[in-house]
Amino acid sequence: MTGMRGAVAWRCVQVGSLAMAAAVGGWWGAHVGAAAGGLAALAVLLAPAWLLACQSAWSARLNREDVLTWRQRGRAWAVEWWWNQRVFGWQQPWRADACPDTVAPLDRRGVLLVHGHLCTRAFWLPWLRRLQAAGVPFATVELWPPWQDIDATAPAIDAALRRLTALTGRAPVVLAHSKGGLNVRAWRRWAAQRGETAPERRVHALITAGTPHRGTLLALSALGRSARQMQPGAPWLQALAASEPPGWRRRIGCVASAADAVVYPTSLATLDGAATRKVTDAPHIELAFGPAVAGWLWAALDGPDDGLPW
Repeated sequence: MTGMRGAVAWRCVQVGSLAMAAAVGGWWGAHVGAAAGGLAALAVLLAPAWLLACQSAWSARLNREDVLTWRQRGRAWAVEWWWNQRVFGWQQPWRADACPDTVAPLDRRGVLLVHGHLCTRAFWLPWLRRLQAAGVPFATVELWPPWQDIDATAPAIDAALRRLTALTGRAPVVLAHSKGGLNVRAWRRWAAQRGETAPERRVHALITAGTPHRGTLLALSALGRSARQMQPGAPWLQALAASEPPGWRRRIGCVASAADAVVYPTSLATLDGAATRKVTDAPHIELAFGPAVAGWLWAALDGPDDGLPW
């Protein structure tokens, strides 16, 4: 069972939230009344929605590059809340090993999916089902715990790339969400430092969705080694960028959104020398499953070996 560490962690979060809601509701119910107790418990359960609303409002205030209408902001908040419930409330706690990785050889280019911060392989469940239905081989990684040094995940990504390439005989397309894009870029540097010549040739194309290539302001308030590495202007980000040859950057496509309340301002999700596609209406999680990413992914899978989708 590949994703149980993350699954257990998210199950504990769920149980803890329910226990806190019950305790708070019970106290208010005993001292104020049953109605007050029910409202108090509901307020605890809805706390993530209010936090997400505050985060969305704050990111909109700081993102001077793109101005959204109130309708666009409201839509982005509602969609992101729904995706949060789906991913963190169902897929990651309870669907850790749904749609297992491809294990039989297939004569078709494959896809390696790399999740972002606080996520597990189960984040990708909608894509895994689509790829499975289309007969596309795929592999996933489980980069846990989320606060570890980003460089420490390179061996896991390297092993997944080798496993998928052995099954298909072709360099795979890599689809990475959020911090996952930095994990893949860190893998390339790690492989080069180990003496591998042009390790980027082992990747047909890298599609990143909402990746903080230049950092994100949200990381300034986060904890852990990986959060410090994702702060704008962080020495780690600067060293990573300095290590990358132009040929590697040409293989990278960046999808960024003005409605992203996790990676902002929008330009921080772009990279010099890489292809860029900007959208205005997709929040952070939805971005990984939207038409901008899907268009590039299917084009990369169906295109020639010497061609890129951008």
